[in-house]
Amino acid sequence: MGFIKRFKERNADLFEYLRTDEIHPHDHFINRIFLRFLPHTITPNKITFFRILTTPLVFFTILFGQYNLGVVLFIIIASTDVLDGSLARTKNKITRFGMLLDPLADKFLIGSMVLLLVFRYLNAMLGLLVLLLEITFIVTAYIARIKFHKVVMANGWGKFKMFLQVFATCIILMALVFEIPVFFNIATGILGLSVGFALMSLYKHGI
Repeated sequence: MGFIKRFKERNADLFEYLRTDEIHPHDHFINRIFLRFLPHTITPNKITFFRILTTPLVFFTILFGQYNLGVVLFIIIASTDVLDGSLARTKNKITRFGMLLDPLADKFLIGSMVLLLVFRYLNAMLGLLVLLLEITFIVTAYIARIKFHKVVMANGWGKFKMFLQVFATCIILMALVFEIPVFFNIATGILGLSVGFALMSLYKHGI
């Protein structure tokens, strides 16, 4: 706990609440259906940490072939990406730390699924490309923070890329659960499309 306190003191700017520039239509829906039932002590960053801590649970569930349970856990945990973002925007709890941590949590979840599923059931080169792009996002975000003291928020291209990656992962798991091989081809196409959105996201960030 002492380490966390010292980190916050040294990086106070990361934890300042920022003004919400835009609230999306789905944020209002999520707020009415889910967020209003959350205790006030639940913050967006806590939800993001939950996603990081529970990713190994999904990983090992799928690793040991429990695909039925794995697909349910994956959907639930991946959905927290929507919850933390909507909570941050509707409650004015956006922080630079959250802007850094949230995409890192996404990459941890998706990266683990790529290692488990894409390399084994789809295409190794596609899996490698996805991982390399995700590493590029992490490196550029780190450079922006350390060298330029700037935190860049995920853009629309990156958010849709994440949606496609989650969708493709669900399709792969459904293929395994229901033994429908053609779903692997569909997942390959969706994941390939996500690569295009990833490249556009990097381009829009000036990479």
